[in-house]
Amino acid sequence: MDADHYFSSQPSTPLKRRPLQVVLAGERRTLQTGGGIFSPDGVDKGTAILLADAPAPSPTGNLLDIGCGWGPIALTLALRSPEATVYAVDVNERSIELTGDNAKALGLGNVRVSMPDDVDPEVRFTTIWSNPPIRVGKAELHAILLTWLPRLAEGGNAYLVVQKNLGSDSLQRWLGVELAERFPEAGFEVSRDSTSKAFRILRVTRTKP
Repeated sequence: MDADHYFSSQPSTPLKRRPLQVVLAGERRTLQTGGGIFSPDGVDKGTAILLADAPAPSPTGNLLDIGCGWGPIALTLALRSPEATVYAVDVNERSIELTGDNAKALGLGNVRVSMPDDVDPEVRFTTIWSNPPIRVGKAELHAILLTWLPRLAEGGNAYLVVQKNLGSDSLQRWLGVELAERFPEAGFEVSRDSTSKAFRILRVTRTKP
């Protein structure tokens, strides 16, 4: 992982772009990456498991990637659901720049990249995929999840990949309690969707409007 804090809004090191060859949505892609972002050298293990194991995203509606980095999740969502609008958010300005440029390089006009506060709070999401930034600390992580998960549309699903030794089970329990207490009218259901190697994919479903 890059030494600079990838959750800084403006990394201290200069941006030095370099080519990145990765397989997304079943095909090899040539993209760009750089230092000062999350997993700059490729698709990290957790994200790879999410991309491989999460159920297919909604083909239409609004989809969301929380913490986009150079864009592997957002780009995959856009490639797999070309009729949907994909929102990619990150607090790191460099990540926003790289994801936007990578989307353009792939001809993906359905990707909207921005800082979190720039997304219209009235937008609702049919699918959320995220490898959430566990290392920002529990309080900040909880604040991020409580910002976005309540924006699921009725029947929408969020899939979060979390390493077991970084608290996936405790996060699942916390989400179940917190969402039920704060948003009882939404009918949130929290479960473990799958387990692969050292990671779990947690599913959050909104059952009511």
